[in-house]
Parts: sequence; structure tokens; C-alpha cells
Amino acid sequence: MLQSFNGFLREDGRVGTRNHLLVLPLAPACNRVVSMVAQATSQVAAVEMHQDWAPHLEGWHLAVRTLVGWVDHPNVYATILVAVEPSDPLLTTVIENLPKHVRYEVVTLAEAHGTRGAVSAVERIIRAFDEHRGRQAREPVPLKHLVLGTECGGSDACSGLSANPALGRVSDMLISQGGRSILAETTELIGAEHLLAQRAVESRVGERLLAAVTHAETSSMRMGVDFRGAQPAPGNIEGGISTIEEKSLGCVHKGGNSPLMAVIDYAERPPVPGLTVMDTPGHDVMQLVGMAAGGAQVIVFTTGRGTPTGSAIVPVIKMSTRSALKQSLADVIDMDAGPIIDGILSVDQVAQQLLRKIVFVANGELVAAERGRHHEFGIFPGWDGKEVAE
Repeated sequence: MLQSFNGFLREDGRVGTRNHLLVLPLAPACNRVVSMVAQATSQVAAVEMHQDWAPHLEGWHLAVRTLVGWVDHPNVYATILVAVEPSDPLLTTVIENLPKHVRYEVVTLAEAHGTRGAVSAVERIIRAFDEHRGRQAREPVPLKHLVLGTECGGSDACSGLSANPALGRVSDMLISQGGRSILAETTELIGAEHLLAQRAVESRVGERLLAAVTHAETSSMRMGVDFRGAQPAPGNIEGGISTIEEKSLGCVHKGGNSPLMAVIDYAERPPVPGLTVMDTPGHDVMQLVGMAAGGAQVIVFTTGRGTPTGSAIVPVIKMSTRSALKQSLADVIDMDAGPIIDGILSVDQVAQQLLRKIVFVANGELVAAERGRHHEFGIFPGWDGKEVAE
């Protein structure tokens, strides 16, 4: 079994699989600056902010935690924060919560006298950071330094038979070496949450999981969304899934068979090695953003119907449940679990292939979402602006 990867060592002891220079807008008004910079150079990771955040708005604390997690991410060498004014509450609050070791610079539209001035200021900072970033080399480190994010989207009848079980085996293998694995998608656990709770290392962890699922469902019901009545989604049904329990059982497979060590809120870091559930919505983009904020350096995204969604700072490995999907979406899918369905390979054999792929990607191999520059970004505001009580 593979036991190491080559990564970038950070001052806080974590290890990056990438060495990104992140350009991060803190308001929709700053998106034009970031998009102009991204078009001018391929040397940066950049996203667009489509939400305004203020202290009085629901989800403020989650937004701050998410942005801090992105700036203080092991895959990020340094960040350029782009804001409207120096006094913007989001800018000042994010900076207040950043550890001392984090490298960052700030550019504001007000101080740069507009968009073009801000673009020029960002480009000057990029050149200065690049000079030092290029000197950092990868070093071999044990796999225990890896935090794996697990995700599924566009599930079909084969998800719980091929890709998800293979990913679960990899999760177990990583955990056996001291690594950490994040299982997200709270709403995708409905109907199977009791089985996962039985694997909790302590009763309070299992109780917190059940509370998180109940909280998500009741909050959604108050907004007029009936998850049990609306799931599986039309796309899932077309893919062959018949019930929400079937979909949820397939989702749980991504967590393997390891004990459940912790349940955390959106964008929090797994506190201990092992399997952790992060309370996220079923929205693919927001899940990826939350797991990235929690420190995942690689994410595996299983899919039965295909999706190009990616992350600006974390490589997202796409694994198809069927070989036909891999063939039809060759520029989207990185790996194929279809040979399990075809009876050519076992779940264990595909899991070994997937672990090798994860190590290759952690060493620097680009995935399809990176080549396609899929940098989708969205922050979850919470089910009702609140976290699940401990």
C-alpha cells in the first residue's frame, strides 16, 4: 500500500498538494477585478463572490470561517484579498481571524481608485509573491498528513455498488495510516443516519449526527422543502434510484467502515484523525467549498450522471460509476469504477487504483476540473443561520 506523497510543508505542520496563489474577492463588486486578473495570467487561483455578507445577515459566522479556511489552506502559498474599502467588516473580520503564519496582501477599490488601478495593484503583488513561491519544492511526507474530502453528485443505481464503495475502501486505507476523511452531505444521509451513528466512537458523537440530520430536515421543512418527499431527485430516478433510503445508503458507503470520530459544522477542520462528518447541504458547490475550508487537500467526487464542478484550490478527482459515462464525458471524468459493474475488477482492485490516483494527484498531477479551470464557489449560509448545538 502506498504510504507517502510529495507535498509542500507549511509552517503550521500541514502539507499542501498544491502551491496556489489565491485571488479572493470579498464582495460581488470586486469580481471584475479578479476576473480581469485571471484572464491575464494562469498563475493564480481565482473565484467569484456571488453573495454579499454583513454582520447582521444570516450565515455571517459561516462566511467568515469559510473565507479564513480558504486563506489559511495548506494548498495556498499566499492570498490577495480584494475588497471595496479598507473598513469593510468582512475584510477586517477575516484578517482578525487569520493565524500569524498566513501570507496575504490586501487591495481595495477605494485605495486603488477603481477597477483598473486595483488590477494593476494585484498584478504587482502576484509578481512579488511568484518570485518566492517558485523556490519552494515538494518533499516526501507520510499519507497521515492527507485530509480527504468525499463527495457524490448525480447519483445513479450504480453509485452504491461501484464508485462509492471503492471510495469508502480508500477512506478506510487512508485512516489506517493516520489520515483524515470527511463525509459531507447531511441531507444525503436521511434514512441511513442511524446506521452511521451506530459507528460513532462515543454516544455523544452519534447523538450529534442524529441532531444534525434532524436539524437540516426540520429547517428545510420550515422553508417549504420536503426532503423525504422530494428525494430521490428526478435525475436520480432517471439513473435508477428508487427511494431516498437507497440513495442515502449509497452515500454512506463513501465513509467506508471506519468508526465515526467527530461531527463538525460547515467549514470546520476535522479535530482528530479518522472519519468525520461535516454538516453541509446537498449542493455540490457549497459542499466542495466547505470541505476545502476544512482543510481537505484532495477531494474525490463520484458521479453517475456527470458534473464538471471543481475547486480553485483543491484538486477534485471525478470518478464515474459506469464506463459509459467515462466514455461520454472523457474531458470531465478522471477515473472509472465501471469495471466493478462489468465484473472485470473487484471493489478492492478499483480502490487500489483510486488510492494511486489520489497520490499521483497529491504529487501534482492535474485533474480534469483543474485543466478545465472549474472554480465554482458558493458559501453555505446555514440551515437557519445557526449551527447544531453541541
